[in-house]
Amino acid sequence: MVEQAITPFAHQAQQLAQITGAGPIAAQEIIAEVGVDMARFPSAAHLVSWAKFCPQTHESAGKKKNKGRAKGNPWLAATLGNIAATAARSGAGFLGARHRRIARRRGPQKAIVATGNSVLTIIYHLLSDPTAQFNDLGADYFTTRIDRNRRARSLAAALQAVTGQKITIRDGQAIIEAQAA
Repeated sequence: MVEQAITPFAHQAQQLAQITGAGPIAAQEIIAEVGVDMARFPSAAHLVSWAKFCPQTHESAGKKKNKGRAKGNPWLAATLGNIAATAARSGAGFLGARHRRIARRRGPQKAIVATGNSVLTIIYHLLSDPTAQFNDLGADYFTTRIDRNRRARSLAAALQAVTGQKITIRDGQAIIEAQAA
């Protein structure tokens, strides 16, 4: 029955199945929960907000408040969580690298939400344009975008603040200058 119901949306299901971590079943679940008409969402952020997959901060006067979880669509959340977890386990791919990068800083649960947010953004763009194809940016996307000179200057400034010694960067080499006593 599901195969018969999804046949009018076979092209959209194929588009969504290209996403790292998603397969034909996940594509069918996404189409069932979100639909294929993205005209009702002005932007990808509106879709993410509608699905209640936005990052949340409940803080007042520096104290974190426990407000509970936002009540979104549990079936869509489960599908997005499965896609994010599968992408995280895969060695290659932008979504897996994004999940691992955020999980190191914020923890695995926040990384699942952030990766699900990215997946929803990809879904919006794929369903908005019938000719769009998913193109994975690659696992090294974040590392290739780092300006090495800027990073070296930043680290030198942090080291200088800790040690109190003058540190300069010349030709990719850190030079520690002795200060006169």
